[in-house]
Amino acid sequence: MIGISKLYCNTVEPSDALRYGRHSGQLPSHLLQFSQDKKPVVVWNMTRRCNLKCVHCYAQAKDERFKDEMTTEEGKRLIDDLAAFGSPVLLLSGGEPLMRKDLPELAGYAVEKGMRAVISTNGTLIPPEKARILKEIGLSYVGVSLDGMEAIHDKFRGVNGAFKKAMEGIENCQNAGIKVGLRFTINKFNVAEIPAVFDLLEEREIPRICFYHLVYAGRGSDLVKDDLTHEETRKAVDLIMERTKDLHDRGIRKEVLTVDNHADGPYVYLRLQKEDPERAAEVLELLEMNEGNNSGRGIGCVSWDGEVHADQFWRHHSFGNVRKRPFSEIWTDLSDPLLAKLKEKKQHVTGRCAGCRWLDICGGNFRVRAEALYDDVWAPDPACYLTDAEIA
Repeated sequence: MIGISKLYCNTVEPSDALRYGRHSGQLPSHLLQFSQDKKPVVVWNMTRRCNLKCVHCYAQAKDERFKDEMTTEEGKRLIDDLAAFGSPVLLLSGGEPLMRKDLPELAGYAVEKGMRAVISTNGTLIPPEKARILKEIGLSYVGVSLDGMEAIHDKFRGVNGAFKKAMEGIENCQNAGIKVGLRFTINKFNVAEIPAVFDLLEEREIPRICFYHLVYAGRGSDLVKDDLTHEETRKAVDLIMERTKDLHDRGIRKEVLTVDNHADGPYVYLRLQKEDPERAAEVLELLEMNEGNNSGRGIGCVSWDGEVHADQFWRHHSFGNVRKRPFSEIWTDLSDPLLAKLKEKKQHVTGRCAGCRWLDICGGNFRVRAEALYDDVWAPDPACYLTDAEIA
């Protein structure tokens, strides 16, 4: 996760994170990526059921009941363990998490245990009363997935009217006083929608957006051929930076982040070296705190059936099941070779990654993407768009 507004627009300085001792339990949410202990943010895909048919769904969700979904009580035991372990954030996702009637109960329970609870949703199932309930239980944030404006979004979601319902859900969250933001997965079909999405941020007074690079997992595996080229990716990141700075310069503060391609960090730094060398030095310090990709270390995933994964895209490899062992025990047991290597993956990457001067601040980028394309976990991430000259 690379904070474009934080880094490029100078809304965060290294001293901001240092003031809190860089401890994940003490850092405010907007500084959590700079924690030193890297206690895992845990994504709990609490259901595989979904009311939409998204073409890029990593969970391959469907509108049907699936066997072996964790119960409410099992969810509470998971939350008890995560809270005791020190995980700062529980991200409730799916499928569509709001298809579980006990979501408010479980999210509220996490808040009671001292965790920050957030949800990732398609936004179509948030009427005013549901928004009020989510506010009352202390939900920290609602991230609504959007693929562009109405025509593109509905096509991606496979259901006509999905865009309008998502906009209603966003408005209902805003009226209830919940912080709400957008999640946008970039690919060839919707990259031209980025300017319109920035316009929407401004028009609807939405404070935050995360631009996700495509990860080749689940139904997203079928979109590999539709990922951006390296040159197209550079242009997209440039556009995101420029539109973010335009908002900032006009006094319109938005939190803009890019996710799932840690080449973005060095790319921002290299641009700032030309534009503002003094700020570039501060950005490098922040990127070193960030440490790049943290799958298997600073982020983890629990599936609807209790299986534990390095992140939400790595469902083909489980480290154990929380129904048999607590997450904290699974996460710290290095007898699994993959988990052990992910916690020190900079020592195991090969090819251009191994000799890259940005390895310490990129962390080797997305291993699951390398595996998907090359059948080699430690091969270079094919989505890294930095040139050989830039990494030398």
